[in-house]
Amino acid sequence: MILFGTNPIAWANDDDRSIGAEIATTRILDEAGRQIGFDGIENGHRWPDDPEDLRVLLGTYGLKFVSGWYSTELLVRSVADEIAACQAHLAKLKHNVCKVMIICETSNAIHGDAGRAVNDRPTLSASEMKDFGAKVEEFSAYLASEGITAVYHHHMGSVIESPEDIDALMAATGPHLHLLFDAGHCAFGGGDPVAMLTKHIARVRHFHAKNIRPAIVQKVRAEGWSFLQGVVGGAFTVPGDQEGGIDFGPLLKVLAGAGYDGWIVIEAEQDPNVRNPLLYQTLGLATLKRLSREAGLI
Repeated sequence: MILFGTNPIAWANDDDRSIGAEIATTRILDEAGRQIGFDGIENGHRWPDDPEDLRVLLGTYGLKFVSGWYSTELLVRSVADEIAACQAHLAKLKHNVCKVMIICETSNAIHGDAGRAVNDRPTLSASEMKDFGAKVEEFSAYLASEGITAVYHHHMGSVIESPEDIDALMAATGPHLHLLFDAGHCAFGGGDPVAMLTKHIARVRHFHAKNIRPAIVQKVRAEGWSFLQGVVGGAFTVPGDQEGGIDFGPLLKVLAGAGYDGWIVIEAEQDPNVRNPLLYQTLGLATLKRLSREAGLI
């Protein structure tokens, strides 16, 4: 069953909490659940840490807890230490009947550093990727034993960003690690979203419908902007935006052809003072539902 979700970073950013700081939490929830009609929402810094408090709060607005980002540090700590570190987050997921844990290595990531050009992101050698993959797979096997599927979020400013990085990680892991496919990060990272989704569809267990504005992405690259500068400058947007460069119709057809039955989440952070979240998220959801019907996904 396909469910449609959003992420609170469209209203209040997690990496730079000054973005959207003036927007009330109740407004985020009311717009996402009651006004727009999303089925669920991902984690954000505004939500309560207690798993039951979270369930009750979101449920008040007709929303399920989709899942949430978990920052791994497997490049600098052991799998055993990672397992210990994730327990509170894992408990939140299990209590809210989530199916996946969104993981991304952040021990050396730079996407949250406003002073670092996203072009200067860290990379791994072939041998380092092999070792990293082994640790990610072991951690993912533990999560599987707990009933949760690990989905890796390839992300700008991190060690898994480019198409080559995604290919290498998928080759270095399996069968327990799966993929969160993010259309916007794929395109920003130099990939063809349709080609990459098609290549790895058998491992995809979560889908982020992030769009990009190609002209702004080009400026980010050419002028050495940081990831956060790109966010504020409008590098990302939602499906259906005429400024967006990604056609989601073919992507949804790939999902339909593979029998995908997970969440489709609009994760598209923008400056809410420039681009109204209610309007953009409404456009994004309407577009995804229309294209999903056309693709035979719903």
